Amino acid sequence: VTEIITYFSFQPQWPSKLFFPRMLLLNYLGKIGPKTPLMAAATFSVGWNTFACSESLEKPLNWLLFNYYLTTCLQSSVNKHRHMFVKQIDMDHVMKAKSVREFDKRFTSVMFGYPTIDDYYTDASPNRRLKSVAIPVLCLNSVDDVFSPSHAIPIETAKQNPNVALVLTSHGGHIGFLEGIWPRQSTYMDRVFKQFVQAMVEHGHELS
Repeated sequence: VTEIITYFSFQPQWPSKLFFPRMLLLNYLGKIGPKTPLMAAATFSVGWNTFACSESLEKPLNWLLFNYYLTTCLQSSVNKHRHMFVKQIDMDHVMKAKSVREFDKRFTSVMFGYPTIDDYYTDASPNRRLKSVAIPVLCLNSVDDVFSPSHAIPIETAKQNPNVALVLTSHGGHIGFLEGIWPRQSTYMDRVFKQFVQAMVEHGHELS
């Protein structure tokens, strides 16, 4: 993350859904605390607890609609470069995975040196680090997001950190937040992000 920020140092430092993986961004902010060069950040549809996310996606209907397809996409992306991984990872075993959790157990956790998938999922869950975020952060989630179940959203932790604005909607799904009978214009997510950026540009200095 630090290297990306340095690379784009000529741009306004506003990481959002456009630039950074959401969980990676929050984990970075929680780890680095006040030392970050960022002035603010926004995230949308974050998976707060990787264990809970996996359990939700493994429910029969969610597995059929989302999990299996996502698994095949992950397999396809790494299989293109399997010659780079064959010495470290059993790629044939990876290609037999039937869920994202199985893929992570056989590939992702091994690739990044985690002893077990539980270690990887624990480290990847940003809910543990939200309390240490030291810059203004807007987090928009929908309680009907199957990728981020509502019971795993760290509401109480967010309440204890004045830097975190956690916005929850009844509907919106995963990166949806569509509005109106025939939603063709900007979404609720777009409007909230625009308002947040405007507020930080105009009033961010008052928080320092």
